[in-house]
Amino acid sequence: MRTIVQVLCLLVAVVCLAVPAHAAPVVLDATTAGTVDAMLDARARAGTTDRAVRIERISARLLGTPYGANMLIGSADTPEQLVIDLRHVDCFTFLDYVDAASRSATTDQFVDNLIAARYIDSRVEFTHRKHFFTDWAHTARISATDITADLSPAAVTTNKHLNAKADGTTFLPGVPVVDRTVTHIPTGAVDGGVVAGLRTGDFIGAYTPTAGLDVTHVGILVHTTDGPMFRNASSLAEHGKVVDTPLLEYVRTVPGILVLRPR
Repeated sequence: MRTIVQVLCLLVAVVCLAVPAHAAPVVLDATTAGTVDAMLDARARAGTTDRAVRIERISARLLGTPYGANMLIGSADTPEQLVIDLRHVDCFTFLDYVDAASRSATTDQFVDNLIAARYIDSRVEFTHRKHFFTDWAHTARISATDITADLSPAAVTTNKHLNAKADGTTFLPGVPVVDRTVTHIPTGAVDGGVVAGLRTGDFIGAYTPTAGLDVTHVGILVHTTDGPMFRNASSLAEHGKVVDTPLLEYVRTVPGILVLRPR
């Protein structure tokens, strides 16, 4: 996940596209350019205005993409850079790219929509990066609606101070602490009724009770003939790539889930 992992391992040596902002033309490496074209082709071939269908088709094009930790560059001491690198993805950039492609018909639109998905008010700055999953439902441009509480009467709401560790320090120096109510459905309450309320294309976050954080991992819900799947960029040794994991199998490994529905 982008929040804590990038604090623990700042500035991994990743060869990627990095420019200060979208003021200059963006040049993509060959692999990334080809993948963007494939995602935009999937969007066009979906032949529908149903964004859920577009998200499923686009995200399917990224299955098998290698996992890469800490894909973004920037900190309180290092200028933020716009990274577009589809040779590897982490769990959060996987969502960034899929969300942007689902809204775009051209590469230029993709870049603009990626910036809007990743940064508050499209300002390519570390302090404006959407570091937390729930930022997608609370900061401009709002990309999704938090529907967690609507899915189960067992949903639990917790007052969180995002970015504030229990010892009073911060996970991300230079980023303000944000007070936010975070709602999750405990693992034991993720039953057939909850699954029935999920739609293909919903964004799923793995809730954490850790002070200062909302989730530890994110992915996309996809209904398939084999049951509901959690499509995610997995860092697990047996995967190390974007995979489909049976949703309920995954849910058993985490304290609970948050669900954001794309707008």
